Parts: sequence; structure tokens; C-alpha cells
Amino acid sequence: MEFKHQPAATLAEVAEAAGVGESTVSRVLRNHGSFSGKTRERVMAAVERLGYVPNRIAGTLASTGSRLVAFVIPSLSNIVFPDVLRGASAVLEENRYQAVFSVTDYDPGKEEALAAAMLAWRPAAVMLAGCEHTDGTVKMLRASGCRVVELLDLDGDALDIAVGFSNRAAGRESAAFLLKRGYRRIGYVGHDLNRDTRAGKRFSSFCETLAAHDAPLVAREILPGASSVENGRLGLERLLARTTGLDAVYFSNDDMALGGYFHCLAEGIAIPSKLAIFGYNGLDIGRATPQPLSTIRTPRVATGQIAAQMVVANAPPQAVDLGFELIEGATA
Repeated sequence: MEFKHQPAATLAEVAEAAGVGESTVSRVLRNHGSFSGKTRERVMAAVERLGYVPNRIAGTLASTGSRLVAFVIPSLSNIVFPDVLRGASAVLEENRYQAVFSVTDYDPGKEEALAAAMLAWRPAAVMLAGCEHTDGTVKMLRASGCRVVELLDLDGDALDIAVGFSNRAAGRESAAFLLKRGYRRIGYVGHDLNRDTRAGKRFSSFCETLAAHDAPLVAREILPGASSVENGRLGLERLLARTTGLDAVYFSNDDMALGGYFHCLAEGIAIPSKLAIFGYNGLDIGRATPQPLSTIRTPRVATGQIAAQMVVANAPPQAVDLGFELIEGATA
């Protein structure tokens, strides 16, 4: 059977079907203002019968403020950004805001295009990852009139509100921890550092800290594309194949570190006596491995929660440092 497109039902049609005025329908759908229980039943029955979908953008433009919060995030392939969304969504829903999101795949040009698309909806706020954006994105955000929240990085000048922690400090503390444990021949396995600027900041400060203690990074293996367990395993395999005598490896995040951990298990490399492994993010799965992963735990859910609270409260521009926690674990 061929699908035949039907014109969208209108607010006026719902009002006529329910036997009430359009303003009454609007009050019922917004759950705001006075109306009886029976009136609500008639309106909702008409909505269901006609398949009416409220025009949210029209409602936004006609009201005193949008209830839409747009997220422009790099990835959904690991738990980091879903955790942020989970924390933010809970707060937004409680306050009758609606969250929508789009994914950039760590592409700055794509972030600019998606930010433009989101801003066309006139959201109350736009939330993005990190402090680095194209000039075009920054120009649009500054001219938008909506709140801008930058997440998970404080190493830069915030456009409006920033919530997260210092990635450079995380890199320094990771290096200091390994040096304190006596490791001197340290390697690195990571993913595309040009796109993932936060990983790039951690790596840069990690290397600076090693060099300052006369233990410069011995070798690195940078794989193209996004981080993954598979790339972590492959990266460590390649690194060890061409570099002898490493006693520790720092990974760009826990996904990659877990891949390295699995490579060691498969090859019979004793952890940490033969090779120490250190990650970043503090994912739950890292605590469930036979040897809990040594890593940095980041406050991802709290970042989302606090960012959303600040939007709801219309907080003044500021940077909120939530810090991070070094987890000693058992792999370093």
C-alpha cells in the first residue's frame, strides 16, 4: 500500500474537535493555567484521535523563553558523553526543559555546521565539549543570545560558562604518579590528538612532566580515528614490537588502556611487574577487570548535572572546576 502524506493536524482542529478554544488547548498541552479535568480529557482525546504534534519552534518564538537545550558532542562510542548527557537530562527534565543532541565525530567543521543547525531552533542554551572551536562557531555562539556551556575542559578562555576540570593537570598528575612508582621508560598509546584536543592537552603536559624529571617519553603509537578497545590493543602491540625495555605505558583513555590490558593477558605479559598500564576516565569496566585499572576518574555525570543546573538558574558567566580523582588501581 502506498503511503499518502496527510497534512499535519492544527491547533484549531484540535480545539474544534474538543469543543474548546485554542487558548484552552494550548494551556492543556503546556500543563499551565486553569482548566478542568474533563476539559483536559477532551483535549487529549482529540490530540490522540487527530495525531496532533505541537509546533515546538512556534511555541518557542511565541513564548518568553525557549525550553530547548542543545548538546553538540564529539562521540557516543564510549560512555563519557552519554554520562554527561545522563547527568544533564535528569536536571533538565525536572525543570521542564527538553534536551536534544548531535554528534560531531571530533570534526571541528562538523561542529560548526551542527551548532548552526541547533541555533536555528533558538535554544535556551548550547552545550559543547572543550574550549576549542572554529572561528565561525565562536562567532555564531557569541551572536546567538543564548547561554553557552563548554564541558569537560578548563584549559582555555570560556565563552560563557565552563564546567569540568583541567586536562593539562590530569596529564601532569598521571606522569607524576608513574614517576613516583619508579617507572622511567614510559611509552604512550593514543588516538587522533589533533581532533581530540583534550587528549592532546593531557599528552602534552604528560610529556612535559616526564622531561622535567629527566625521563623523557621513550616512544609513542598514535592510531588514526576514534579511540577504541581494539585500537588500544593494536597500538600496544605495535609499540612493543618496535620498542624494547618499556616499563610503563600511558594510554589516551580507558578504552585504549583496556585494549592494552587484553593484549598483555593474551601475550602473557605480567602486569604491572613487566609492564604497567595507566588510563584516563575511570570507567566502571576498569574497576571490574581482574586487576583494577590505574587511571584518572573524571566527574562526567556531575559535569552534566551542574551544567544543567547553571542553565536553569541562569547563572552568571564563570568556570566551575570539579577536579578529578587519581585511582591507584592495580595495573601500575
